[in-house]
Amino acid sequence: MKKLMISMGFVLLLMSTSGQNGLQVGNKAPLFSVKSDDGSVWNLADHMGEKNIVLYFYPAAMTGGCTKQACSYRDHQEDMGKVNAMVVGISGDDVAALQVFKKAHNLNFPLLSDFDGAVAQSYGVPTGAGGSLTRNVDNADVILNRGVTTQRWTFIIGTDGLIKYVNQKVDAENDFKSVLEVLGQK
Repeated sequence: MKKLMISMGFVLLLMSTSGQNGLQVGNKAPLFSVKSDDGSVWNLADHMGEKNIVLYFYPAAMTGGCTKQACSYRDHQEDMGKVNAMVVGISGDDVAALQVFKKAHNLNFPLLSDFDGAVAQSYGVPTGAGGSLTRNVDNADVILNRGVTTQRWTFIIGTDGLIKYVNQKVDAENDFKSVLEVLGQK
């Protein structure tokens, strides 16, 4: 009986992860509303139509790869503007963690809190357990909480509301280069 239960659990695990292939190029981007780093509600619908939206999911604020990715987008905002794009980072971090992350690294684009993973789920981005990290910021220990940990995926939503690009194997530090290459091919 134990062996059967383990096998059934394995099948259920396979079923739950194999269906998460995510959105494909040409799919309509799911609309969502979540809290932004400034505490306001950020609605995707309010930002669609004028610019391409680079929506990148990242695992956790104030971690190595996520900091490299965010800072590379920060440093290339002018280049993003040249290809008519706005950048938006989204993670399972709570708003307080996003505020610390944005301030600590002078980030110049919105960070969104998908604390329960609902947006990640709607985009097919796999999530895992949340958690907390302690980081020293301005000579004080700060606890950063997240409800879920998302995998690192990047989407480009075109001005028409359709997915133009999906990257499920993101190189954090060079993600911006891939995005610029895709958007530069108009």
